[in-house]
Amino acid sequence: MDLQPDALVGQMVDGRYLVQARLARGGMATVYEALDVRLDRVVALKVMHRHLADDPDFVARFQREARAAARLAHPHVVGVFDQGASDGLVYLAMEYVPGRTLRDILREFGPLTPEQSLVLLDPILEGLAAAHAAGFVHRDIKPENVLVSDDGRVKVADFGLARAVATSNTSATQGVLIGTVAYLSPEQVESGEADERSDIYAAGILLFEMVTGQVPHAGTSPLSVAYQHVNQDVPSPSSLRPDIPADLDALVITATRRMPSQRYQNTQDFLADVRRVRSVLPTPRPFTDTRTTLVVDASTNARLNAGAQPPPPSSPQAIPSPSSGGGGRGGGRRNLSRRTWVLIGLAVATALAVLGGVLLSSALGHKIPTPNIVGQSVDEARTILATSGLTLDVGSEIFNESVPKDIVISSDPEAGTDIRESGAVVATVSKGPERYTIPATHGQSVAAATAALSALPIEVGTQIPVFDDTAPAGTVAGTRPAAGAEVKRDTTVELLVSKGAEPVQVPAIVGKKQAGAIAALKSVGLDASITRTYSENVAKGRVMSVKPAVGTTVNSGTSVELTVSDGPPPVIVPKLLDMRRRDAIAALTRLGLKAKVISGQATPLNRVYQQNPAAGTAIPKGSTVTISVI
Repeated sequence: MDLQPDALVGQMVDGRYLVQARLARGGMATVYEALDVRLDRVVALKVMHRHLADDPDFVARFQREARAAARLAHPHVVGVFDQGASDGLVYLAMEYVPGRTLRDILREFGPLTPEQSLVLLDPILEGLAAAHAAGFVHRDIKPENVLVSDDGRVKVADFGLARAVATSNTSATQGVLIGTVAYLSPEQVESGEADERSDIYAAGILLFEMVTGQVPHAGTSPLSVAYQHVNQDVPSPSSLRPDIPADLDALVITATRRMPSQRYQNTQDFLADVRRVRSVLPTPRPFTDTRTTLVVDASTNARLNAGAQPPPPSSPQAIPSPSSGGGGRGGGRRNLSRRTWVLIGLAVATALAVLGGVLLSSALGHKIPTPNIVGQSVDEARTILATSGLTLDVGSEIFNESVPKDIVISSDPEAGTDIRESGAVVATVSKGPERYTIPATHGQSVAAATAALSALPIEVGTQIPVFDDTAPAGTVAGTRPAAGAEVKRDTTVELLVSKGAEPVQVPAIVGKKQAGAIAALKSVGLDASITRTYSENVAKGRVMSVKPAVGTTVNSGTSVELTVSDGPPPVIVPKLLDMRRRDAIAALTRLGLKAKVISGQATPLNRVYQQNPAAGTAIPKGSTVTISVI
């Protein structure tokens, strides 16, 4: 069987998988619904495109990655059942998840609410955390790789595939950014390297897109989008949708920092913050299009049911009121059970207790827990506090070797400590590592350079004599560390004091061609001047002599005079007209010239009647003179 992937419907692959329908086609593979006839179960069969299947290195890597991915078992990761190669087809048999991708959901419903987005993100991060703990990096997190089943399960697909393609040597993948460019981390763009924090970056982009309906970076070409990932920060979602809470802004900003060291360092930390923010948001509400109701609930994560309605409530707060009809049991007070009336009484008592607490706290001054702003920038911290009605005061700025500049180191009160509503949180902010820039001192006097360095909290060390072509002897040639270097407090800086230009010897260049001789002089810091003269013994263009002589020690920058041969001197052509043939030839030979004789059919006179060049012409020695004899 030698079939193109599009012709597989109705065919049996590897004697086991009966292809029933095509589900999707992407840049690397086509996915089919297939029946595993051996185990009588439906699977998703991913068949790689020919340009990848024809690469033996890719096939080997793909099989290794598939075997590794098959060991990854988690409720929120699409399971890998089998992999193989048959009749030129390379395939992967995976868990079949009936439903739609997150891309389908975003396309149909548009931007999701913050609470709906976080409920969907929660299982995605759970799956990623499990994969990262097992040593996997996804490398291609995007809405197309997140599946939402008809019964509400959320699963991440395609672990291992991006790595297999990234390490392939096939010409179709060389020089190509692996992973959809809208979700690529800066380090994937710059070096192709990826780790757990690269997946965190992509998940942050995913959250941005869920709540805004668009990706943060867009452009006319993939290259322009990749450039933005490397050179521009991801904006806060609230810059596009002002109703998005500051806590969700902080999730996106922290997950998508350009420096991996400034992001969440592991997926569990990201997931913990997602759950913390979820806990203060409203309960996710369902919303419906013409075909489907998407029910997003904190306990079920996400449920995508055709025409489904939210599950029936079970908490006391959701008990129907006496006038609501009793949930389909006939309605009215007469049908309410004794248990229901007890629950209603408890709800009323609870409400009165809450009201009393509110009135008491109003009298005493209501207090709230201080939000956590440590690790946030000053602007981000101010936004987070403002959401809770608090203000930010920057109490002090201190140097810190590990916390970047303008990031909050600590707060007063600390996170979680009660603070009066409308109160102020005092933050200690990092000035970044304590560093001082070494000033430029080249050409300055030793005293002036010492004074400039002493103005900084650093130590001026010893003076080291050095040769320098540009700094006059006795002045400062530079410092060690060099000018512009960033150094810590109390670093010792040494002064390099010039001894002037370093003396050099004239190299052996007699006999060399002119160009080579000049290059040899320049390589040791010497210049050249040229004098040309004729020579019977030295070939034209070669050095006859140098001044100063070879081996002489001179200062750097000295000009060496080269005498270069112009070859033998020219010869003046004699007058040959009316001379006998033999005498004319002899005259030319004595001058180092050659004779070419043109004779008529009969030459009774045997004398020269024409010559070329004419008499008196200067020509190089060895040239030919043509004579005509009659």
